[in-house]
Order: sequence, then structure tokens, then C-alpha cells
Amino acid sequence: MTVQAVFPKGGVWYSQGMVTPVLLQGLDLQVYSAAWCGDCRRLERWLGENQVAHRKVDIEHTEGAAERLEQETGKRAIPFILVNGERWVRGYHRELSGRFDPKTLVQEILDAASQCPETT
Repeated sequence: MTVQAVFPKGGVWYSQGMVTPVLLQGLDLQVYSAAWCGDCRRLERWLGENQVAHRKVDIEHTEGAAERLEQETGKRAIPFILVNGERWVRGYHRELSGRFDPKTLVQEILDAASQCPETT
């Protein structure tokens, strides 16, 4: 099944297909970030504005968080999102001038979630 994300239109999510960001509900999203990180603040603001449930993992104050991020991703950059405790998604888009694209992020999270083993 191909999953397709959608953009917000006027602050309300809409879909031309069957998939909307509402599907992010129920996912375990852990956002690895730090207070000094502009990309992290942008991601946190977007998650809050769109009421996407998540837990913040501050790499400056959570013991072992920075080490886990680097060990599992090979990266030191933040923000990163750990999806369902299994798959990592970059929470910024350095290749874009605005460094963030909601449509791309939702698609990446849904793709990562689809690769996680299901728990019963």
C-alpha cells in the first residue's frame, strides 16, 4: 500500500486520498532535540500547532540520549524523531531553503511506522 501525506489548508487538514496526518495519532513519537536548536523549535511548534502527540527527549538533559541518537543514526544533528521505538526520521530538511516541509515529514513518519513490527 502506498501511503500519501497531505498539506494543511487554512489550518485544517484535508486529504484528496484516504490518508491524513490523523494517522500519526497512536504512534509513539519521541523527538530528540535541544533548547538551543532552531530546527528543533520549529518542529516542536509544528507538532504542537497540529496536536501531534509526542514526547520530547532533550539530549542535553536526558542521560544517554545523545549517545543513543549517534549510535543508532550515525548522526549528531537534531531534531530526530524515533518512531515506535524502532525507526528514526530526521525532523528537518536541510536540502530545502526553509529547512522544513510538513508534507515530507508526515510521509517519512508514516513510512517509518509501516516498517516497524506490529505489537499486539
